Amino acid sequence: MYPPPAPARRDFISVTLSPGRSYDGGRGLRRRSCWRKWKQLSRLQRTVVLFLLVVLMLVGLLSYVHVADEWAAVDSRSAAAWQMRPANPPVLPAPQKAAENPEAVAGLSPQKPQRHFRRGPPNLQIRAPEGDPQERRQDQAQKRAEVVGEAGWGAEAQRDGLSWRGAGTKPQQGTEPLGKKAEFPPRPSPKAARIQPNPASQNARQKAVVDAFLHAWAGYRKFAWGHDELKPLTRSFSEWFGLGLTLIDALDTMWILGLKKEFQEARNWVSKRLLFQKDVDVNLFESTIRILGGLLSAFHLSGDVLFLKKAEDFGNRLMPAFRTPSKIPYSDVNIGTGVAHPPRWTSDSTVAEVTSIQLEFRELSRLTGDKKFQEAAEEVTRRVHGLHGKLDGLVPMFINTNSGSFTHLGVFTLGARADSYYEYLLKQWIQGGKKERLLEDYLEAVDGVRKHLLARSEPRKLTFVGELNHGRFSAKMDHLVCFLPGTLALGAHHGLPAEHMELAQALMDTCYQMYRQMETGLSPEIAHFNLQRTKAVKDVQVKAADRHNLLRPETVESLFYLHRLTGDRKYQDWGWEILRSFNTYTRVPSGGYSSISNVQDPRHPQPRDKMESFFLGETLKYLYLLFSDDPDLLSLDAYVFNTEAHPLPIWAPS
Repeated sequence: MYPPPAPARRDFISVTLSPGRSYDGGRGLRRRSCWRKWKQLSRLQRTVVLFLLVVLMLVGLLSYVHVADEWAAVDSRSAAAWQMRPANPPVLPAPQKAAENPEAVAGLSPQKPQRHFRRGPPNLQIRAPEGDPQERRQDQAQKRAEVVGEAGWGAEAQRDGLSWRGAGTKPQQGTEPLGKKAEFPPRPSPKAARIQPNPASQNARQKAVVDAFLHAWAGYRKFAWGHDELKPLTRSFSEWFGLGLTLIDALDTMWILGLKKEFQEARNWVSKRLLFQKDVDVNLFESTIRILGGLLSAFHLSGDVLFLKKAEDFGNRLMPAFRTPSKIPYSDVNIGTGVAHPPRWTSDSTVAEVTSIQLEFRELSRLTGDKKFQEAAEEVTRRVHGLHGKLDGLVPMFINTNSGSFTHLGVFTLGARADSYYEYLLKQWIQGGKKERLLEDYLEAVDGVRKHLLARSEPRKLTFVGELNHGRFSAKMDHLVCFLPGTLALGAHHGLPAEHMELAQALMDTCYQMYRQMETGLSPEIAHFNLQRTKAVKDVQVKAADRHNLLRPETVESLFYLHRLTGDRKYQDWGWEILRSFNTYTRVPSGGYSSISNVQDPRHPQPRDKMESFFLGETLKYLYLLFSDDPDLLSLDAYVFNTEAHPLPIWAPS
């Protein structure tokens, strides 16, 4: 008998199904697991994770906007390449009549409504860009020539014409919408191709100027790149507006000196880093002559429309300064918010500042076809013309922005706060083709100087321009007044009385003696002239508070005019002495030049650790032109220099 078989073993599987739900492959469990892990994190850990996610999203958004803008710029430049026109008209036209429909103007796009940007720190490039290999520079230059149509350094520009492109890209955003445009794209100066010096043709003195410029530029590039001014001793920088003043001031100098590599590097910074949408106050006068003038000049010399676009953007941002009851502009304007205001301590503006912006604003209107710039600037000139308080053409130093009247009456000077008023009377007349009545004011002012401000020192009988304070004459002369010999000589060249040239030569001797009689060979900021007949005393006296030198350009500016218009080589020799003194007492070995505090102590000149932007923009430029024997290098029959030495074309050159 066999035992009975064991009962069969049964296995069971228990499955629980929740009503209303289906199996999802474990995704729900994984979600609950992730949520459980997230809840296990501390509050600090969760905050850090969320912050990193937000940062990644912002970086992605900014990258998308940047790439989109780059493609838009390439598309617009490619479209502009189809609009190339010859650049050699016989005469630069006066401002064109605006088109009836600005949107129908060929090659120009209406400005989009202004976008609001978040306030932030200046978008400046702190480090100097690394030098590219030679092949990369050549490839980049070739691409720029094909896409942007840059003029200047190619074989085409070195022949008889300079290629240029119409302004077919979208205008930059500004605080005001652009007005009506001209019927034709703007043209750079037809003689720009002439201003491309061959380094092989530079004489020894010009090469010394180039060496000085490169030394100054090396310090700026290394220690202050993208900032306003270099502090060469501490190897750092100082900011005024945060707009790269030195770089913009030096653009046309680099072009004139033939510094191709440095110019292109600066141009790249302007293209990528010069942004005007920032919450910062700028001085209307200083920013106009340095930034607006520098950009307009760079456009005319290089033919690169980038500079004109930047100039138009900046000009629009300056316009709120003219919104005053009297139409006399405020001294300061915020280029980001559009809020303009006078200085904190007064409601006055200085006469020189409000009457020395006309060359730039008029030229901006001529190039863009937007009349508002010229109309605003010329309204100031008209109102000043009819004001009471003048003395035989001489004007007080201050003007009220509310009433539009002169203030602080009875004080007359050709120095600070009044100097360039007289300069721009003549230069506007020249710029406009000698058709305006401004000449009458200029001639009257020169007669007023002769009658009230001229005197002669002892013992050398130096002719100088003093000051008048409520009827009392002061034998005080700012170095700034040394612009006057050059201005007088320029007027004589353009047909004004020959006695203006005689006075120019006499004053030029005086300005040279302000250097010659100092132990360092450099002029003080202010000189007082001896009027007593004592042979043991020098003609030029200096007070302790006035014996500093800021690397100013006025004397070498006048030397340039006097040499160019008389051919007398002594003016070149005088300029050479001044350059050698700059190299001896102001050159900083690590790069750059510094203003000094004591021109009377050659052993301890006391450097002040500041290189003003006008040293590169004016002083070295005028020295280079002074040492040239080529009268067609920036011909005075084709160009007029603004008060920051930026050449602008005469509208109808003789």
